[in-house]
Amino acid sequence: MDNQIDYMDKYNSIENKEKKEALAKQICKHIKDGDIIGFGSGTTSYITAIQIAKYIKENNIQITAIPTSNEIKKLCIELGIPVTTLLDKTPDWSFDGADEVDQNNWLIKGKGGAMFREKLNIKNSKVAYILVDDSKFVDVLGKKNSIPVECFPYAVKYVKNELEKIGAYDITIRLDETDNTPMFTDNGNHILDVKFDKITIDLEEKVKSIVGVIETGLFLGYNNIVIVK
Repeated sequence: MDNQIDYMDKYNSIENKEKKEALAKQICKHIKDGDIIGFGSGTTSYITAIQIAKYIKENNIQITAIPTSNEIKKLCIELGIPVTTLLDKTPDWSFDGADEVDQNNWLIKGKGGAMFREKLNIKNSKVAYILVDDSKFVDVLGKKNSIPVECFPYAVKYVKNELEKIGAYDITIRLDETDNTPMFTDNGNHILDVKFDKITIDLEEKVKSIVGVIETGLFLGYNNIVIVK
């Protein structure tokens, strides 16, 4: 009961909850018995996980989740949804949110710091449903949000210098809100939030080619992404 109170407290505090619930209910229509589903992270995915748990219970459906963060893994366990990893299973499909989406279906993700595992799920999925409300659509990618870059802690200084060489600016290390020290991802890495004047199709790979970079929040040119709005 205490766990239920905990996750419903967060559920009820999420902004724009009604729109995210509507998106979650659309995703439930794709569920088939026995599906292996990649669960994204963030508030939209949090709401979707709870709606999926309700749907599968009402329809007597069995699924298995591949969660992309410790928070979503904990939530799935509390909801009674079995969890696995990419080491053992491949997702039939996955769902996630996004911070920005442009007219090419290019994405910026990673405000929650889980873009590495999110990208792994998306890369392993036949279809990746991206749930977004109207506020996430932009004419020019990267004008509203910085691009998260996850990097190995000892490599932060080197990565920052190399990012500047390829045009990055306003580079800041993300801080933990609780103690104002550098935040650690679930993978034990730091995040640099960076800006670029222009995002081109090759920028994702350019950033990832820097030694010490684990992953970026750029999702460019993925042909398995379906936008749900």
